Amino acid sequence: MIRRTNDLVVYLVVAFGLSWLIAAPAWFTGGLRSPVFVVVAACMMATPSIAVLVVWRLKNREVRFRDWARRTGLTLGPRKGRTLWLVLAAWVGTPVVVGVAIAISAALGLVSLDLAHLSLYAKELARTGRQLPPVQTVFSIQLAFAVVLAPLLNAIPALGEEWGWRGWLLPRLTTYGTFRGLLLSGVIWGLWHFPVTLLGYNYPDFGGWAAPYFIIACVCLGFVIGWLRLRSGSVWPSVIAHGSFNATAGLIILAGDAAHPPRPEVAGVTGPVGWILLALLAVVLFWRWPATNSDCPAAPVGADSARADQTRDAG
Repeated sequence: MIRRTNDLVVYLVVAFGLSWLIAAPAWFTGGLRSPVFVVVAACMMATPSIAVLVVWRLKNREVRFRDWARRTGLTLGPRKGRTLWLVLAAWVGTPVVVGVAIAISAALGLVSLDLAHLSLYAKELARTGRQLPPVQTVFSIQLAFAVVLAPLLNAIPALGEEWGWRGWLLPRLTTYGTFRGLLLSGVIWGLWHFPVTLLGYNYPDFGGWAAPYFIIACVCLGFVIGWLRLRSGSVWPSVIAHGSFNATAGLIILAGDAAHPPRPEVAGVTGPVGWILLALLAVVLFWRWPATNSDCPAAPVGADSARADQTRDAG
């Protein structure tokens, strides 16, 4: 019965089912304030990759893992030099996009920044009750860490998502068309976040409405991260972009004014300014450097996998 089930159905059932199962403790122990929430959110990120492994074992067991890894983007792709350049571009470019979104938000009056005194950040540090260096020093250290080191450290949990969303799912969906595949994968990515976004994650003031709101952010960001995957044939540029985004998206809070705290649903890269900026970036990327699934074809299923391996080995 499982062998006859569509591979996409198997993937979605596993990825979504496990995410809700893992998130359940947070729902019953305080939601966003739950002592286990951070652990829950981190463990959830592994579920898309677990789903990829389940699809491989249940639907594609004829395929050797190294071939499965190549088809799902775990290698550097057919053009290793291009992939490495895109990794660097994602590493440097993601915090630039976040910074531009913050600057535009401030210019439009959507957020009040306090770069001189960092009053909101100072207030948060004061709550720790520890003796710390001047707030500007702590901010500089955290900013440098978020931009330089965090993308690499975040690569492990980010890979848990990206091997599933961009590694396997995106090429699978782009068989129906590049734009449609990117749109569908972004929506699915947003829906998968529901176990935490229904609790208000990313937009605490929105409560459960944060869930549908965040789908828009996932679609816009998904087009950019998806371009990296399609352009390189590898998942690693997407992993670095995702890890850097997670590390830097919250910088608007650190630079905020305590008297008028930033609202992420309005300002910054997670609000409408960020959506528009990401959408425009995606348009430029796809127009200037076209990308399709030709460098990362969807992993074939079942008997087709075996025939593909035989053909490749014979060649």
